[in-house]
Amino acid sequence: MVTTRTETGPGSGPGEALADRPAGTGSGPELLGPPATTGRRRRSWRQAVRRDWQLYALALLPLIFFLIFKYGPMLGNVIAFRRFRPGGSIFGEQWVGLRYIEMFIGDPSFWKVFANTAILGGTTLIICFPLPIVLALMLNEVRKKAFKKVIQSITYLPHFLSIVIVAGMVLQLLSLQGTVNQVIGAFGGDQVAFIQRPEWFRTIYVGSELWQTLGWGTILYLAALTSIDEALYEAAKIDGAGRLRQTWHVTLPGLRPVMITLLILNIGTFLNVGFEKVLLLYNPLTYSTADVISTYLYRVGLMSNNLSYAAAIGLFQALIGLVMVLSANLIARRVVGTSLW
Repeated sequence: MVTTRTETGPGSGPGEALADRPAGTGSGPELLGPPATTGRRRRSWRQAVRRDWQLYALALLPLIFFLIFKYGPMLGNVIAFRRFRPGGSIFGEQWVGLRYIEMFIGDPSFWKVFANTAILGGTTLIICFPLPIVLALMLNEVRKKAFKKVIQSITYLPHFLSIVIVAGMVLQLLSLQGTVNQVIGAFGGDQVAFIQRPEWFRTIYVGSELWQTLGWGTILYLAALTSIDEALYEAAKIDGAGRLRQTWHVTLPGLRPVMITLLILNIGTFLNVGFEKVLLLYNPLTYSTADVISTYLYRVGLMSNNLSYAAAIGLFQALIGLVMVLSANLIARRVVGTSLW
């Protein structure tokens, strides 16, 4: 073992002894160099990219897609504050401030459309969100695999039909000479003009949406059910819990993270009621209950060439969706303890 002794003269103090040491070898904080966390972090990032470059290459195309088709079009929101004329600049010709926002805020027809969208979106969320959970729990209790697969195939199939086909089937079934009216007539009832009556549109839309999305919505819940530890069910059985108690105290808490995540995402699309299906099912006779923000924007923006007014309404709709997502995430984190971020 080699030791080094530093001799100091009578007039030399500890400061002079430390001064003889090379920089960076002292024990005081003023003698230490700056932390090398930035360089280390940069090296670790480069090493991660070099090691997993295949994964980063796979993520490159989706990133480019989102930049071009999702984030790039956001620049067009500037025409909500500028006057846009077809054939001119894509960012508008003249700055008009909040003129278009004041226009739709003072437009009674817009608030009627907004109310229709809120009612239709809220009804769809209340009915179509919990029923896939119920179906997943029911399928989880089925012990015969053949019967379970048949039920899954039947409920999944409507999801793969295009909206045009679904809307055509609904129009054919509910027309005056359709199957539903024929059944009503066979029991002595009067024919009902379902498609032409405004009070029936919401029922038709929500019913068709439920039929098309019910089976497909169970996939994530069935996958989450497989991750629940079987030891929890065994412990519940030992404590005397029946199937209903096990579902309430074991299964539903296991599904809670997936449920909260999907609920927050669905709340974010609360006002984005399906444009294609509404456009295919509604008509001028049902505008009072069927006209939603997306179809209103289609008529005002594209058919009437008032794109700045439509952009202002679309920006307002997006801001409401953002506020609802943030609020739902905050409430879920504080009340339930589970959140999306």
